[in-house]
Amino acid sequence: MCLATHAKIMKIKGKHALVDFEGLKKDVKIILTPEVKAGDYVLVHAGFSIQKINKKEANESLKMWNTIR
Repeated sequence: MCLATHAKIMKIKGKHALVDFEGLKKDVKIILTPEVKAGDYVLVHAGFSIQKINKKEANESLKMWNTIR
């Protein structure tokens, strides 16, 4: 089973992005989602942005995480 979680892109530098996981900031690779820009939401798995998602999807994901915490 694979698990990906949502994050908001804060800043992009080359093929890397600084993302915010609800307060935890990490560097991820964006080579699989080259179309993303600062302010976008993405799903992140194993240090890679694997899919761009909209804000509604990100909020739904956050609600689910808060329910199981």
